[in-house]
Amino acid sequence: MVEDKLMRKKVRQRWLVDYPRAVPLAIFALVAAVTALSVFAIESGQRIREEADLNRKAQAMAFAIERRGYSNSAFLRAAGALFGSQEQVNAETFRQFVAELRLDSDYRGAEGIGWAPAIGAGEIAATEAILNEGKLYSVRITPSAISEPREQLVPVMFLQPDTLRNRRAIGFDMYSEPVRRKALDEATRTGRPTATGRVTLMQEGGEERPGFLIYMPVFEGGISNRSLKGFVYSPFNAEQFLTSAAELVSIEETPIRLFDVGDEGRFLIAEREGWVADRPFVEREVDLAGREMRVVVQAVRDNTLSPLSMITLLFGLAVASLLLIVARLLTQQAQEDSKSLEWFAEQNSIRNSLTRELNHRVKNTLANVLSIVSLTRRRADDLDEFAEGIDQRIRALSATHDLLTQSEWGTTPIRSVIEVELAPYANDQDHELVIEGPEVELAPNDALSLGLALHELATNAAKYGALSTSGGKVAIVWTLISENLARIDWSESGGPRVTEPTKRGFGTDLIEKIVAHELRHPVELDFLPTGVRCKLLVPVREPSEFALRSPPVQLEKE
Repeated sequence: MVEDKLMRKKVRQRWLVDYPRAVPLAIFALVAAVTALSVFAIESGQRIREEADLNRKAQAMAFAIERRGYSNSAFLRAAGALFGSQEQVNAETFRQFVAELRLDSDYRGAEGIGWAPAIGAGEIAATEAILNEGKLYSVRITPSAISEPREQLVPVMFLQPDTLRNRRAIGFDMYSEPVRRKALDEATRTGRPTATGRVTLMQEGGEERPGFLIYMPVFEGGISNRSLKGFVYSPFNAEQFLTSAAELVSIEETPIRLFDVGDEGRFLIAEREGWVADRPFVEREVDLAGREMRVVVQAVRDNTLSPLSMITLLFGLAVASLLLIVARLLTQQAQEDSKSLEWFAEQNSIRNSLTRELNHRVKNTLANVLSIVSLTRRRADDLDEFAEGIDQRIRALSATHDLLTQSEWGTTPIRSVIEVELAPYANDQDHELVIEGPEVELAPNDALSLGLALHELATNAAKYGALSTSGGKVAIVWTLISENLARIDWSESGGPRVTEPTKRGFGTDLIEKIVAHELRHPVELDFLPTGVRCKLLVPVREPSEFALRSPPVQLEKE
Protein backbone atom coordinates (compact mmCIF):
# COMPACT_ATOMS: atom_id res chain seq x y z
CA MET A 1 0.00 0.00 0.00
CA VAL A 2 2.76 2.43 0.92
CA GLU A 3 4.63 1.68 -2.28
CA ASP A 4 1.46 2.26 -4.32
CA LYS A 5 0.91 5.63 -2.66
CA LEU A 6 4.50 6.65 -3.27
CA MET A 7 4.17 5.50 -6.87
CA ARG A 8 1.01 7.55 -7.41
CA LYS A 9 2.62 10.57 -5.78
CA LYS A 10 5.66 10.18 -8.02
CA VAL A 11 3.40 10.00 -11.10
CA ARG A 12 1.63 13.20 -10.05
CA GLN A 13 4.93 14.94 -9.49
CA ARG A 14 6.11 13.62 -12.84
CA TRP A 15 3.21 15.41 -14.50
CA LEU A 16 4.18 18.63 -12.74
CA VAL A 17 7.80 18.25 -13.84
CA ASP A 18 7.12 17.18 -17.44
CA TYR A 19 4.46 19.82 -18.11
CA PRO A 20 5.32 22.82 -15.92
CA ARG A 21 3.28 25.25 -18.04
CA ALA A 22 0.53 23.00 -19.34
CA VAL A 23 -0.63 21.77 -15.90
CA PRO A 24 -1.29 25.27 -14.42
CA LEU A 25 -2.99 26.37 -17.65
CA ALA A 26 -5.09 23.20 -17.68
CA ILE A 27 -6.20 23.83 -14.09
CA PHE A 28 -7.01 27.46 -14.95
CA ALA A 29 -8.94 26.38 -18.04
CA LEU A 30 -10.85 23.74 -16.06
CA VAL A 31 -11.91 26.18 -13.33
CA ALA A 32 -12.71 28.82 -15.94
CA ALA A 33 -14.85 26.29 -17.83
CA VAL A 34 -16.72 25.36 -14.64
CA THR A 35 -17.24 29.06 -13.95
CA ALA A 36 -18.47 29.65 -17.48
CA LEU A 37 -20.90 26.72 -17.17
CA SER A 38 -22.13 28.11 -13.84
CA VAL A 39 -22.63 31.55 -15.35
CA PHE A 40 -24.39 29.99 -18.33
CA ALA A 41 -26.71 28.04 -16.01
CA ILE A 42 -27.45 31.16 -13.96
CA GLU A 43 -28.07 33.24 -17.07
CA SER A 44 -30.27 30.51 -18.57
CA GLY A 45 -32.36 30.38 -15.42
CA GLN A 46 -32.45 34.16 -15.26
CA ARG A 47 -33.46 34.34 -18.92
CA ILE A 48 -36.24 31.83 -18.36
CA ARG A 49 -37.52 33.83 -15.40
CA GLU A 50 -37.28 37.07 -17.33
CA GLU A 51 -39.10 35.57 -20.30
CA ALA A 52 -41.84 34.31 -18.01
CA ASP A 53 -42.04 37.70 -16.32
CA LEU A 54 -42.03 39.45 -19.69
CA ASN A 55 -44.85 37.23 -20.93
CA ARG A 56 -46.76 37.94 -17.76
CA LYS A 57 -46.30 41.68 -18.17
CA ALA A 58 -47.26 41.55 -21.84
CA GLN A 59 -50.40 39.58 -21.06
CA ALA A 60 -51.26 41.88 -18.19
CA MET A 61 -50.68 44.92 -20.39
CA ALA A 62 -52.93 43.51 -23.11
CA PHE A 63 -55.64 42.91 -20.52
CA ALA A 64 -55.18 46.43 -19.16
CA ILE A 65 -55.53 48.03 -22.60
CA GLU A 66 -58.61 45.98 -23.37
CA ARG A 67 -59.98 46.81 -19.94
CA ARG A 68 -59.53 50.53 -20.61
CA GLY A 69 -61.17 50.07 -23.98
CA TYR A 70 -64.09 48.10 -22.55
CA SER A 71 -64.55 50.62 -19.76
CA ASN A 72 -64.69 53.53 -22.19
CA SER A 73 -66.96 51.56 -24.52
CA ALA A 74 -69.32 50.89 -21.61
CA PHE A 75 -69.60 54.63 -20.95
CA LEU A 76 -70.25 55.24 -24.62
CA ARG A 77 -72.93 52.52 -24.71
CA ALA A 78 -74.65 54.11 -21.73
CA ALA A 79 -74.51 57.51 -23.40
CA GLY A 80 -75.83 56.07 -26.66
CA ALA A 81 -78.77 54.51 -24.88
CA LEU A 82 -79.54 57.78 -23.10
CA PHE A 83 -79.19 60.04 -26.12
CA GLY A 84 -81.20 57.65 -28.28
CA SER A 85 -84.18 58.06 -25.96
CA GLN A 86 -84.01 61.84 -26.15
CA GLU A 87 -85.83 63.75 -28.86
CA GLN A 88 -82.99 66.17 -29.02
CA VAL A 89 -79.50 66.16 -27.56
CA ASN A 90 -79.03 69.62 -26.15
CA ALA A 91 -76.14 71.13 -24.23
CA GLU A 92 -77.79 70.85 -20.84
CA THR A 93 -78.60 67.17 -21.20
CA PHE A 94 -75.07 66.44 -22.45
CA ARG A 95 -73.33 68.36 -19.65
CA GLN A 96 -75.48 66.71 -17.01
CA PHE A 97 -74.68 63.27 -18.35
CA VAL A 98 -70.94 63.96 -18.53
CA ALA A 99 -70.93 65.39 -15.00
CA GLU A 100 -72.34 62.13 -13.67
CA LEU A 101 -69.52 60.16 -15.41
CA ARG A 102 -66.86 61.83 -13.26
CA LEU A 103 -64.35 61.89 -16.06
CA ASP A 104 -61.43 62.89 -13.87
CA SER A 105 -61.53 59.69 -11.80
CA ASP A 106 -63.25 57.02 -13.89
CA TYR A 107 -62.53 57.97 -17.47
CA ARG A 108 -58.72 57.78 -17.41
CA GLY A 109 -56.78 58.05 -20.67
CA ALA A 110 -59.49 59.81 -22.68
CA GLU A 111 -59.57 63.45 -23.76
CA GLY A 112 -63.23 63.49 -22.84
CA ILE A 113 -66.58 62.53 -24.36
CA GLY A 114 -68.32 64.25 -27.23
CA TRP A 115 -71.45 64.33 -29.37
CA ALA A 116 -71.54 64.62 -33.14
CA PRO A 117 -74.94 64.59 -34.94
CA ALA A 118 -75.31 62.81 -38.26
CA ILE A 119 -76.58 65.25 -40.94
CA GLY A 120 -77.97 63.65 -44.04
CA ALA A 121 -77.68 64.79 -47.68
CA GLY A 122 -81.04 66.63 -47.65
CA GLU A 123 -80.11 68.69 -44.64
CA ILE A 124 -76.77 69.55 -46.22
CA ALA A 125 -78.47 70.95 -49.27
CA ALA A 126 -80.94 72.92 -47.17
CA THR A 127 -78.45 74.66 -44.98
CA GLU A 128 -74.71 75.15 -44.62
CA ALA A 129 -74.84 75.65 -40.89
CA ILE A 130 -76.29 73.98 -37.83
CA LEU A 131 -78.21 76.06 -35.34
CA ASN A 132 -78.01 74.87 -31.76
CA GLU A 133 -79.16 76.84 -28.70
CA GLY A 134 -78.80 80.15 -30.48
CA LYS A 135 -75.12 79.53 -31.43
CA LEU A 136 -73.94 79.03 -35.00
CA TYR A 137 -71.09 76.56 -35.50
CA SER A 138 -69.49 76.56 -38.93
CA VAL A 139 -68.91 73.07 -40.23
CA ARG A 140 -65.20 72.51 -41.02
CA ILE A 141 -64.53 70.14 -43.87
CA THR A 142 -61.12 68.77 -44.79
CA PRO A 143 -59.69 69.96 -48.12
CA SER A 144 -59.72 66.43 -49.51
CA ALA A 145 -63.49 66.21 -49.04
CA ILE A 146 -64.45 69.50 -50.74
CA SER A 147 -64.53 68.05 -54.25
CA GLU A 148 -66.18 64.82 -53.12
CA PRO A 149 -69.99 64.38 -53.12
CA ARG A 150 -71.28 65.12 -49.63
CA GLU A 151 -73.68 62.40 -48.51
CA GLN A 152 -73.35 63.04 -44.78
CA LEU A 153 -71.82 65.38 -42.21
CA VAL A 154 -70.73 64.34 -38.74
CA PRO A 155 -69.57 67.61 -37.13
CA VAL A 156 -68.40 67.82 -33.53
CA MET A 157 -71.10 69.65 -31.60
CA PHE A 158 -70.30 69.01 -27.92
CA LEU A 159 -67.03 67.91 -26.27
CA GLN A 160 -66.61 67.74 -22.53
CA PRO A 161 -64.74 68.69 -20.44
CA ASP A 162 -64.97 72.19 -21.87
CA THR A 163 -61.31 73.13 -22.21
CA LEU A 164 -59.42 75.31 -24.64
CA ARG A 165 -57.84 72.17 -26.02
CA ASN A 166 -61.20 70.47 -26.68
CA ARG A 167 -62.72 73.62 -28.21
CA ARG A 168 -60.32 73.24 -31.13
CA ALA A 169 -62.32 70.21 -32.29
CA ILE A 170 -65.76 71.87 -32.20
CA GLY A 171 -67.29 72.04 -35.66
CA PHE A 172 -64.87 69.58 -37.28
CA ASP A 173 -66.60 67.25 -39.73
CA MET A 174 -65.21 63.88 -38.77
CA TYR A 175 -66.84 62.25 -41.78
CA SER A 176 -64.62 64.30 -44.05
CA GLU A 177 -61.47 62.41 -42.98
CA PRO A 178 -61.01 58.88 -44.47
CA VAL A 179 -59.80 57.07 -41.33
CA ARG A 180 -62.56 58.51 -39.17
CA ARG A 181 -65.15 57.95 -41.93
CA LYS A 182 -64.21 54.26 -42.15
CA ALA A 183 -64.69 53.81 -38.41
CA LEU A 184 -68.00 55.79 -38.47
CA ASP A 185 -69.38 53.58 -41.23
CA GLU A 186 -68.24 50.40 -39.41
CA ALA A 187 -69.87 51.59 -36.16
CA THR A 188 -73.11 52.38 -38.04
CA ARG A 189 -73.06 48.93 -39.61
CA THR A 190 -72.39 46.96 -36.43
CA GLY A 191 -74.12 49.19 -33.92
CA ARG A 192 -71.22 48.70 -31.51
CA PRO A 193 -68.37 50.87 -30.24
CA THR A 194 -65.69 51.03 -32.96
CA ALA A 195 -62.19 52.43 -32.76
CA THR A 196 -60.42 54.27 -35.54
CA GLY A 197 -56.92 53.64 -36.77
CA ARG A 198 -54.00 55.99 -36.19
CA VAL A 199 -55.10 59.64 -36.47
CA THR A 200 -54.02 63.07 -35.26
CA LEU A 201 -56.63 64.63 -33.00
CA MET A 202 -57.86 68.09 -33.78
CA GLN A 203 -57.05 68.98 -30.16
CA GLU A 204 -53.35 68.75 -30.96
CA GLY A 205 -53.51 71.95 -33.01
CA GLY A 206 -51.41 70.62 -35.86
CA GLU A 207 -48.80 68.75 -33.79
CA GLU A 208 -48.05 65.21 -34.88
CA ARG A 209 -49.21 63.33 -31.82
CA PRO A 210 -50.86 60.03 -32.69
CA GLY A 211 -54.22 59.18 -31.24
CA PHE A 212 -57.47 57.36 -31.98
CA LEU A 213 -61.21 57.68 -31.37
CA ILE A 214 -63.98 55.28 -30.31
CA TYR A 215 -67.40 55.89 -31.86
CA MET A 216 -70.75 54.65 -30.55
CA PRO A 217 -73.68 55.15 -32.99
CA VAL A 218 -76.97 56.56 -31.60
CA PHE A 219 -80.18 55.53 -33.33
CA GLU A 220 -83.75 56.73 -32.92
CA GLY A 221 -86.97 54.93 -33.73
CA GLY A 222 -87.76 51.23 -33.57
CA ILE A 223 -85.66 48.31 -34.63
CA SER A 224 -87.29 48.02 -38.04
CA ASN A 225 -87.29 51.71 -38.97
CA ARG A 226 -84.43 53.10 -36.93
CA SER A 227 -82.44 56.01 -38.26
CA LEU A 228 -78.94 57.27 -37.39
CA LYS A 229 -79.17 60.20 -35.05
CA GLY A 230 -75.48 60.79 -34.42
CA PHE A 231 -72.42 59.51 -32.61
CA VAL A 232 -71.22 59.73 -29.07
CA TYR A 233 -67.46 59.33 -29.04
CA SER A 234 -64.24 59.64 -27.05
CA PRO A 235 -60.92 60.94 -28.41
CA PHE A 236 -57.75 59.41 -27.01
CA ASN A 237 -54.18 60.62 -26.97
CA ALA A 238 -52.40 57.30 -27.61
CA GLU A 239 -49.47 58.00 -25.28
CA GLN A 240 -51.72 59.05 -22.38
CA PHE A 241 -53.98 56.05 -22.99
CA LEU A 242 -50.96 53.69 -22.90
CA THR A 243 -49.71 55.28 -19.67
CA SER A 244 -53.12 54.96 -18.00
CA ALA A 245 -53.29 51.27 -18.98
CA ALA A 246 -49.78 50.66 -17.59
CA GLU A 247 -50.83 52.11 -14.26
CA LEU A 248 -53.37 49.31 -13.88
CA VAL A 249 -50.65 46.62 -13.80
CA SER A 250 -47.89 48.58 -12.01
CA ILE A 251 -45.27 48.31 -14.77
CA GLU A 252 -44.59 52.01 -15.03
CA GLU A 253 -40.85 51.53 -15.74
CA THR A 254 -41.27 48.85 -18.41
CA PRO A 255 -40.74 50.01 -22.04
CA ILE A 256 -43.98 49.50 -24.03
CA ARG A 257 -45.06 50.18 -27.58
CA LEU A 258 -48.57 50.20 -29.06
CA PHE A 259 -49.09 49.55 -32.78
CA ASP A 260 -52.19 50.02 -34.90
CA VAL A 261 -52.70 47.12 -37.30
CA GLY A 262 -54.63 47.78 -40.50
CA ASP A 263 -54.81 46.84 -44.12
CA GLU A 264 -51.91 49.19 -44.90
CA GLY A 265 -49.67 47.58 -42.30
CA ARG A 266 -48.90 48.41 -38.73
CA PHE A 267 -48.03 51.84 -37.40
CA LEU A 268 -46.55 52.92 -34.11
CA ILE A 269 -49.04 55.11 -32.27
CA ALA A 270 -47.55 55.18 -28.74
CA GLU A 271 -44.24 54.45 -27.06
CA ARG A 272 -43.13 54.79 -23.47
CA GLU A 273 -39.71 56.06 -22.53
CA GLY A 274 -36.86 53.61 -22.07
CA TRP A 275 -37.17 51.63 -25.30
CA VAL A 276 -33.78 50.33 -26.38
CA ALA A 277 -32.96 48.47 -29.56
CA ASP A 278 -31.75 44.84 -29.42
CA ARG A 279 -33.46 44.03 -26.14
CA PRO A 280 -35.83 41.06 -25.82
CA PHE A 281 -39.53 41.85 -26.18
CA VAL A 282 -42.90 40.09 -26.35
CA GLU A 283 -45.90 40.97 -28.52
CA ARG A 284 -49.58 40.48 -27.72
CA GLU A 285 -52.62 41.08 -29.87
CA VAL A 286 -55.19 43.51 -28.48
CA ASP A 287 -58.84 43.99 -29.48
CA LEU A 288 -59.62 47.62 -28.79
CA ALA A 289 -63.27 48.32 -29.59
CA GLY A 290 -63.20 46.09 -32.65
CA ARG A 291 -59.82 47.41 -33.83
CA GLU A 292 -56.83 45.09 -33.94
CA MET A 293 -53.76 46.51 -32.22
CA ARG A 294 -50.47 45.13 -30.98
CA VAL A 295 -48.85 45.83 -27.66
CA VAL A 296 -45.10 45.15 -27.40
CA VAL A 297 -43.48 44.89 -23.97
CA GLN A 298 -39.69 45.03 -23.72
CA ALA A 299 -37.41 43.67 -21.00
CA VAL A 300 -36.04 46.23 -18.59
CA ARG A 301 -32.59 44.63 -18.45
CA ASP A 302 -30.41 44.32 -21.52
CA ASN A 303 -28.18 41.37 -22.44
CA THR A 304 -25.58 42.18 -19.80
CA LEU A 305 -24.84 39.67 -17.08
CA SER A 306 -26.97 39.64 -13.96
CA PRO A 307 -25.39 40.63 -10.61
CA LEU A 308 -25.28 36.98 -9.50
CA SER A 309 -23.57 36.00 -12.74
CA MET A 310 -21.06 38.82 -12.37
CA ILE A 311 -20.26 37.74 -8.81
CA THR A 312 -19.92 34.10 -9.92
CA LEU A 313 -17.73 35.08 -12.87
CA LEU A 314 -15.43 37.30 -10.82
CA PHE A 315 -15.20 34.74 -8.02
CA GLY A 316 -14.50 31.93 -10.50
CA LEU A 317 -11.81 33.91 -12.28
CA ALA A 318 -10.24 34.84 -8.94
CA VAL A 319 -10.20 31.17 -7.86
CA ALA A 320 -8.84 30.10 -11.27
CA SER A 321 -6.08 32.71 -11.06
CA LEU A 322 -5.22 31.68 -7.51
CA LEU A 323 -5.07 28.01 -8.50
CA LEU A 324 -2.95 28.96 -11.49
CA ILE A 325 -0.46 30.67 -9.21
CA VAL A 326 -0.50 27.78 -6.71
CA ALA A 327 -0.08 25.21 -9.51
CA ARG A 328 2.77 27.23 -10.96
CA LEU A 329 4.47 27.33 -7.55
CA LEU A 330 3.93 23.59 -7.17
CA THR A 331 5.43 22.90 -10.59
CA GLN A 332 8.43 25.06 -9.73
CA GLN A 333 8.80 23.23 -6.42
CA ALA A 334 8.45 19.88 -8.19
CA GLN A 335 11.11 20.90 -10.70
CA GLU A 336 13.42 21.99 -7.90
CA ASP A 337 12.77 18.72 -6.05
CA SER A 338 13.42 16.76 -9.22
CA LYS A 339 16.67 18.62 -9.80
CA SER A 340 17.64 18.03 -6.17
CA LEU A 341 16.90 14.33 -6.51
CA GLU A 342 18.88 14.16 -9.73
CA TRP A 343 21.74 15.99 -8.06
CA PHE A 344 21.66 13.62 -5.08
CA ALA A 345 21.52 10.64 -7.43
CA GLU A 346 24.45 12.03 -9.40
CA GLN A 347 26.39 12.69 -6.21
CA ASN A 348 25.59 9.20 -4.99
CA SER A 349 26.81 7.77 -8.29
CA ILE A 350 29.96 9.89 -8.06
CA ARG A 351 30.47 8.79 -4.47
CA ASN A 352 30.07 5.15 -5.46
CA SER A 353 32.47 5.65 -8.35
CA LEU A 354 34.96 7.38 -6.08
CA THR A 355 34.61 4.62 -3.54
CA ARG A 356 35.26 1.98 -6.16
CA GLU A 357 38.15 4.00 -7.57
CA LEU A 358 39.60 4.57 -4.11
CA ASN A 359 39.24 0.90 -3.31
CA HIS A 360 41.00 0.03 -6.57
CA ARG A 361 43.79 2.51 -5.96
CA VAL A 362 44.26 1.44 -2.37
CA LYS A 363 44.53 -2.15 -3.53
CA ASN A 364 47.05 -1.12 -6.17
CA THR A 365 49.02 0.91 -3.65
CA LEU A 366 48.96 -1.93 -1.12
CA ALA A 367 50.05 -4.34 -3.85
CA ASN A 368 52.93 -2.02 -4.71
CA VAL A 369 53.83 -1.73 -1.05
CA LEU A 370 53.69 -5.50 -0.58
CA SER A 371 55.87 -5.97 -3.67
CA ILE A 372 58.34 -3.38 -2.37
CA VAL A 373 58.43 -5.04 1.03
CA SER A 374 58.84 -8.49 -0.48
CA LEU A 375 61.63 -7.49 -2.86
CA THR A 376 63.38 -5.39 -0.24
CA ARG A 377 63.25 -8.21 2.31
CA ARG A 378 64.74 -10.72 -0.12
CA ARG A 379 67.70 -8.49 -1.01
CA ALA A 380 68.42 -6.86 2.34
CA ASP A 381 71.40 -8.21 4.30
CA ASP A 382 70.27 -6.88 7.62
CA LEU A 383 67.34 -5.11 9.30
CA ASP A 384 68.81 -1.62 8.94
CA GLU A 385 69.23 -2.06 5.24
CA PHE A 386 65.70 -3.40 5.01
CA ALA A 387 64.28 -0.47 7.00
CA GLU A 388 66.21 2.11 5.01
CA GLY A 389 65.11 0.63 1.71
CA ILE A 390 61.53 0.40 2.81
CA ASP A 391 61.60 4.00 4.09
CA GLN A 392 63.02 5.50 0.92
CA ARG A 393 60.68 3.65 -1.39
CA ILE A 394 57.60 4.41 0.73
CA ARG A 395 58.61 8.09 0.76
CA ALA A 396 58.93 8.05 -3.02
CA LEU A 397 55.51 6.50 -3.26
CA SER A 398 54.15 9.08 -0.82
CA ALA A 399 55.63 11.96 -2.81
CA THR A 400 53.86 10.77 -5.92
CA HIS A 401 50.66 10.36 -3.89
CA ASP A 402 50.95 13.96 -2.72
CA LEU A 403 51.34 15.08 -6.30
CA LEU A 404 48.22 13.15 -7.31
CA THR A 405 46.30 14.57 -4.36
CA GLN A 406 47.14 18.08 -5.50
CA SER A 407 45.67 17.26 -8.91
CA GLU A 408 42.62 15.68 -7.15
CA TRP A 409 43.67 12.31 -8.58
CA GLY A 410 43.17 13.54 -12.05
CA THR A 411 45.66 13.52 -14.86
CA THR A 412 49.23 14.51 -13.86
CA PRO A 413 51.93 16.01 -16.12
CA ILE A 414 55.02 13.85 -16.74
CA ARG A 415 57.18 16.84 -15.91
CA SER A 416 55.67 17.15 -12.43
CA VAL A 417 56.33 13.46 -11.62
CA ILE A 418 59.95 13.77 -12.76
CA GLU A 419 60.55 16.99 -10.81
CA VAL A 420 59.08 15.53 -7.60
CA GLU A 421 61.27 12.40 -7.74
CA LEU A 422 64.47 14.29 -8.65
CA ALA A 423 63.82 17.21 -6.29
CA PRO A 424 66.62 16.14 -3.83
CA TYR A 425 69.21 16.49 -6.65
CA ALA A 426 67.88 19.52 -8.46
CA ASN A 427 69.87 22.10 -6.44
CA ASP A 428 73.14 20.20 -6.33
CA GLN A 429 75.75 22.19 -8.32
CA ASP A 430 77.96 19.12 -8.82
CA HIS A 431 75.40 17.48 -11.07
CA GLU A 432 73.47 18.43 -14.18
CA LEU A 433 69.84 17.50 -14.69
CA VAL A 434 68.18 17.85 -18.11
CA ILE A 435 64.38 17.50 -18.21
CA GLU A 436 62.81 17.99 -21.62
CA GLY A 437 59.61 16.98 -23.34
CA PRO A 438 56.12 18.13 -24.40
CA GLU A 439 53.25 18.78 -22.01
CA VAL A 440 51.46 15.47 -21.71
CA GLU A 441 49.31 14.04 -18.90
CA LEU A 442 49.38 10.65 -17.16
CA ALA A 443 46.65 8.68 -15.48
CA PRO A 444 46.94 8.39 -11.65
CA ASN A 445 48.06 4.73 -11.59
CA ASP A 446 50.56 5.29 -14.40
CA ALA A 447 51.97 8.32 -12.54
CA LEU A 448 52.50 6.15 -9.42
CA SER A 449 54.33 3.45 -11.41
CA LEU A 450 56.46 6.03 -13.22
CA GLY A 451 57.31 7.64 -9.87
CA LEU A 452 58.51 4.31 -8.48
CA ALA A 453 60.67 3.67 -11.56
CA LEU A 454 62.22 7.17 -11.46
CA HIS A 455 62.86 6.82 -7.74
CA GLU A 456 64.78 3.56 -8.27
CA LEU A 457 66.75 5.02 -11.18
CA ALA A 458 67.60 8.18 -9.18
CA THR A 459 68.58 6.14 -6.12
CA ASN A 460 70.84 3.89 -8.22
CA ALA A 461 72.37 6.94 -9.93
CA ALA A 462 72.99 8.60 -6.54
CA LYS A 463 74.74 5.46 -5.20
CA TYR A 464 76.63 4.14 -8.20
CA GLY A 465 75.99 6.31 -11.24
CA ALA A 466 76.13 9.88 -12.58
CA LEU A 467 74.71 11.50 -9.44
CA SER A 468 77.38 9.89 -7.23
CA THR A 469 80.33 11.96 -8.57
CA SER A 470 80.95 15.55 -9.47
CA GLY A 471 80.26 16.46 -13.11
CA GLY A 472 77.71 13.73 -13.64
CA LYS A 473 74.72 14.35 -15.88
CA VAL A 474 71.26 12.81 -16.00
CA ALA A 475 68.95 13.56 -18.94
CA ILE A 476 65.27 12.63 -18.88
CA VAL A 477 63.67 13.27 -22.27
CA TRP A 478 60.21 12.14 -23.32
CA THR A 479 58.49 12.25 -26.69
CA LEU A 480 55.13 11.25 -28.12
CA ILE A 481 55.36 8.27 -30.39
CA SER A 482 51.58 8.10 -30.90
CA GLU A 483 48.49 9.93 -29.78
CA ASN A 484 48.11 7.79 -26.65
CA LEU A 485 51.70 6.70 -25.91
CA ALA A 486 54.87 8.47 -24.82
CA ARG A 487 58.43 7.20 -24.56
CA ILE A 488 60.61 8.31 -21.66
CA ASP A 489 64.40 8.02 -22.02
CA TRP A 490 66.59 8.02 -18.91
CA SER A 491 70.21 8.62 -19.83
CA GLU A 492 73.24 8.96 -17.49
CA SER A 493 76.69 10.28 -18.48
CA GLY A 494 79.83 11.68 -16.82
CA GLY A 495 79.68 9.26 -13.93
CA PRO A 496 81.78 6.24 -12.92
CA ARG A 497 82.28 3.45 -15.42
CA VAL A 498 79.31 1.08 -15.27
CA THR A 499 79.66 -2.69 -15.28
CA GLU A 500 76.90 -5.22 -15.78
CA PRO A 501 75.70 -6.31 -12.33
CA THR A 502 76.18 -9.95 -11.58
CA LYS A 503 73.24 -10.03 -9.19
CA ARG A 504 69.83 -8.60 -9.91
CA GLY A 505 68.91 -5.94 -7.43
CA PHE A 506 65.57 -4.75 -6.12
CA GLY A 507 65.50 -1.74 -8.43
CA THR A 508 65.97 -3.89 -11.51
CA ASP A 509 63.17 -6.25 -10.52
CA LEU A 510 60.89 -3.35 -9.56
CA ILE A 511 61.39 -1.59 -12.88
CA GLU A 512 61.30 -4.61 -15.14
CA LYS A 513 58.48 -6.44 -13.37
CA ILE A 514 56.23 -4.20 -11.33
CA VAL A 515 56.51 -0.99 -13.39
CA ALA A 516 56.40 -2.82 -16.69
CA HIS A 517 53.30 -4.71 -15.52
CA GLU A 518 51.52 -1.55 -14.32
CA LEU A 519 52.41 0.45 -17.44
CA ARG A 520 51.35 -2.45 -19.66
CA HIS A 521 54.52 -2.05 -21.79
CA PRO A 522 58.01 -3.59 -21.54
CA VAL A 523 60.88 -1.60 -20.03
CA GLU A 524 64.35 -1.53 -21.57
CA LEU A 525 67.08 -1.22 -18.92
CA ASP A 526 70.73 -1.21 -20.16
CA PHE A 527 73.89 -0.91 -18.10
CA LEU A 528 76.26 0.74 -20.60
CA PRO A 529 79.86 1.62 -19.63
CA THR A 530 79.08 5.33 -20.05
CA GLY A 531 76.01 5.13 -17.88
CA VAL A 532 72.63 3.51 -17.31
CA ARG A 533 70.04 3.85 -20.06
CA CYS A 534 66.33 3.15 -19.48
CA LYS A 535 63.42 3.41 -21.88
CA LEU A 536 59.82 3.33 -20.66
CA LEU A 537 56.63 3.40 -22.67
CA VAL A 538 53.88 5.24 -20.74
CA PRO A 539 50.19 5.61 -21.75
CA VAL A 540 49.21 9.29 -21.84
CA ARG A 541 45.96 11.21 -21.67
CA GLU A 542 44.86 14.50 -23.26
CA PRO A 543 48.10 15.41 -25.03
CA SER A 544 48.38 19.11 -25.70
CA GLU A 545 47.91 20.49 -29.23
CA PHE A 546 51.53 21.62 -29.33
CA ALA A 547 52.76 18.17 -28.35
CA LEU A 548 50.77 16.52 -31.11
CA ARG A 549 52.17 18.93 -33.70
CA SER A 550 55.78 18.57 -32.48
CA PRO A 551 57.73 15.77 -34.19
CA PRO A 552 58.87 13.10 -31.75
CA VAL A 553 62.50 13.31 -30.76
CA GLN A 554 64.41 10.08 -31.39
CA LEU A 555 67.35 9.27 -29.10
CA GLU A 556 69.91 6.96 -30.58
CA LYS A 557 70.85 4.07 -28.39
CA GLU A 558 74.51 4.07 -27.53
